[in-house]
Amino acid sequence: MSPLTYQQALDYLYSFVDYSLTRQLRYSPEKFDLGRMKAFLDLLGNPHLQYPTVHVAGTKGKGSTAAMIASILQAAGYRVGFYSSPHLEDFVERIQINQNPISHEVLAALVDEVRPAVARIERLTTFEITTAVAFLAFLQAGVDVAVVEVGLGGRLDATNLVQPEVSVITSISYDHTKVLGETLSQIAREKAGIIKPSTPVVVAPQRPEALAVIREVAKQQGAPWVQVGDDFRYRAVSHSLDGQTFWLWKAADQPKVDQWLEGGSGVWQPLQFETPLLGVHQVDNAATAFAVVEVLRTRGWEISLEAIAQGFRQVKWPGRFEILQREPYLVVDSAHNQDSALKLRLALEDYFPGRKVWLIFGASEDKDIEGMLRELLPKAQMVIATRSFHPRAIEPEALVELVHRLGYPARVVVPIEEALAYAMNRVRENSLVLATGSLFIAAAIRQTWRERFRV
Repeated sequence: MSPLTYQQALDYLYSFVDYSLTRQLRYSPEKFDLGRMKAFLDLLGNPHLQYPTVHVAGTKGKGSTAAMIASILQAAGYRVGFYSSPHLEDFVERIQINQNPISHEVLAALVDEVRPAVARIERLTTFEITTAVAFLAFLQAGVDVAVVEVGLGGRLDATNLVQPEVSVITSISYDHTKVLGETLSQIAREKAGIIKPSTPVVVAPQRPEALAVIREVAKQQGAPWVQVGDDFRYRAVSHSLDGQTFWLWKAADQPKVDQWLEGGSGVWQPLQFETPLLGVHQVDNAATAFAVVEVLRTRGWEISLEAIAQGFRQVKWPGRFEILQREPYLVVDSAHNQDSALKLRLALEDYFPGRKVWLIFGASEDKDIEGMLRELLPKAQMVIATRSFHPRAIEPEALVELVHRLGYPARVVVPIEEALAYAMNRVRENSLVLATGSLFIAAAIRQTWRERFRV
């Protein structure tokens, strides 16, 4: 076989079943089967077991948290692989070394390398092959550690064959309910499936029903438990459109914090950090990342406080409450369920109090679209319904009908390029343009803005 070009490699990957593009996906064991993934990795020499990993699951915040962990480890001098999905604009964004995506040429060569093994395993999916390619990429790049984000769920996710230094579970809310379960407890049990025997698990603040399930699984696995908000505590300090600062401290230092906040004497104070990522929910994610790093430090990893500070300052995670332009303001966010839409609305109220929103909205039809809109519509001056290229995207006419039923104005504007132009031509000083509903909408708006509106 002749070597693949980058486009041929992508065509090859997408020629397999890609459940992220499938409408009305239902769970079944033959679709999510770690047995075939294990056999596949065995054929490749089990690259995922040849370097340490940090494994991150959750509904919201797992990407941001993983990006912070990777950034801190890089600042500490480690060579860091980072695997996440989906991508914003270019497929290779999923596989990064020290915050840089691998090249198109490297991806094509790796896909070429795994093709003989793929041919020997039946029913492999696009995500499973991509995950194996990422594991190989990290091995060949000589990473010291890989931060691996779960694709869907956890228990039966293709990434769940790693043997991590620490497992991480970020905020759990309702998403992919047809696959993972209709209740938070069911969803939490799928996410908690990444917990390994005797391996520390760091858990972000959770709703009680989710937390109870995760605790139960951790106890069954004999996994040391670290609870963010309890063992590690935090507080937002200040924020601007350029970033935010926050305090972090261990539970044992709470009396010192109380005394310090009351103006007590002494030189002790909580650790203060800053990050360019906006929204108070990113402080939750930062506290979770900090707890992970502290666990690694107790396991012998050399990570200084200076490296932690540098990692927080230098983290990159675009498309999440990202301000692309000022005067007029253009904001993109990848909120795609009700909980993330609530966090987005609170961030809008925090950073842009009193401003109305020209809301460019599109979403996948299997999402809780009404739940998202109920959170966002009180801020909306007008909803501009559009759609991305994604095959699961809901038709904008259906969005307009739903928005009208909820009592707000809306109109269809397609394609996305025209939707952005429509909003940018009407936004005024007391308003802003917000594009959200899915990562695909955020990505398309970012690309359109860069090509047509950036000055």
